[in-house]
Amino acid sequence: CGGSISNSSGILQSPFYPGSYPNNADCVWEIQVENNFRVMLTFRDIAIQSGRCQYDYIEVYDGPPHSSPLLGRVCSGSFPTYISSSNMMTVRFHSDSRYTFRGFQAHYSSIPADHNTTLLCLPDYMHAVISRDYLQSQGYSAQTVTLNDDHCKPTVTSHEVVFNIPYNGCGTIREENNDTINYSNMIKVTSSGYIIRRKKNIHLHISCKMLQNTWMQIMYVAEDTVDVNENQFGRYDMNITFYDSSSFLRQVHDSPYYIDLNQNLYLQAYLHSSDPNLIVFVDTCVASPDPHDFNTLAYDIIKNGCVRDSSYAIYYYPYSHFARFKFNAFEFISRHTLVYLQCKLVVCRLGDYSSRCYRGCINRSKRDTSSAEEKMNVVVGPLQLRKAGAQSRNTG
Repeated sequence: CGGSISNSSGILQSPFYPGSYPNNADCVWEIQVENNFRVMLTFRDIAIQSGRCQYDYIEVYDGPPHSSPLLGRVCSGSFPTYISSSNMMTVRFHSDSRYTFRGFQAHYSSIPADHNTTLLCLPDYMHAVISRDYLQSQGYSAQTVTLNDDHCKPTVTSHEVVFNIPYNGCGTIREENNDTINYSNMIKVTSSGYIIRRKKNIHLHISCKMLQNTWMQIMYVAEDTVDVNENQFGRYDMNITFYDSSSFLRQVHDSPYYIDLNQNLYLQAYLHSSDPNLIVFVDTCVASPDPHDFNTLAYDIIKNGCVRDSSYAIYYYPYSHFARFKFNAFEFISRHTLVYLQCKLVVCRLGDYSSRCYRGCINRSKRDTSSAEEKMNVVVGPLQLRKAGAQSRNTG
């Protein structure tokens, strides 16, 4: 029932399909394909409680669930096809407590986007590419393409004009609102006439939008030309690493990492981003013997910012891109050969005290569904209990 999907194609179906789906289901699938591809979703079977789609229904969103337009809501009738405007699409299936039916099955695939212009929001800069064939077809030369700050020059190849635009330079503008940070800039393509101009200039507005931990990338063309929209979604570059002591000087590279019962375990999460005005918050860390299942058999160390294990402690560090914490190896590990950790990390604006990173422990209501939250999951491990008399490996 729901989850994050990153394969280029596959099948979605309601729980227990083609058997009857359960009552009170609320499944959210987030489909994310490669950059500069689109998601195409085609329904092959729909058999759910019909009517006006008030009770049981399927919703398709053009991007993340909380911040994207609704492409459609279906519960019966024909089998529609939806195509996203970006490399991300969200599908939600909801059922109430009354009747249940066979459910639905849909196929999704990735299709290439228009390659005239492409945009990638990388950790340190925006990577914008304009096809020289596209420029030539519109009657423009590669030499007339400049950034808003003309001191930042592009790289011109035989086929492309390439800009690597930093988030904190080259005239990039940083704007904030309630839940996003927007980095924007403009590429200008000017007409080559010196005295008279018969063509309008083209302005390529590019922006990278950060919503907690999700990048939304936009490129469009203005000034009376055909609009070109490039929307891309991606995750922050984040890692989480074990260290051998509270000094956080030496990483542990062992896999599995052999430990003793009740041993202190030290972890550091690091966000790789060129924007210094971001902060990392550890929302949840769960232990499980199965790296693919953190629900069936799991032990909560911290959940929704609420500490569940008495040995959990935070180490304060002056740099906001780091989060350091520790806990003790517990009895749970003595009953299983290997143990993995899954940590949910949230990225917020530094100093935004209304954001999730500053709100601490939140006891969520039963109606909230974690599958619809835009957070980042990082799995580390395995941890393995050291046998009696065994020597620790070099942690190097």
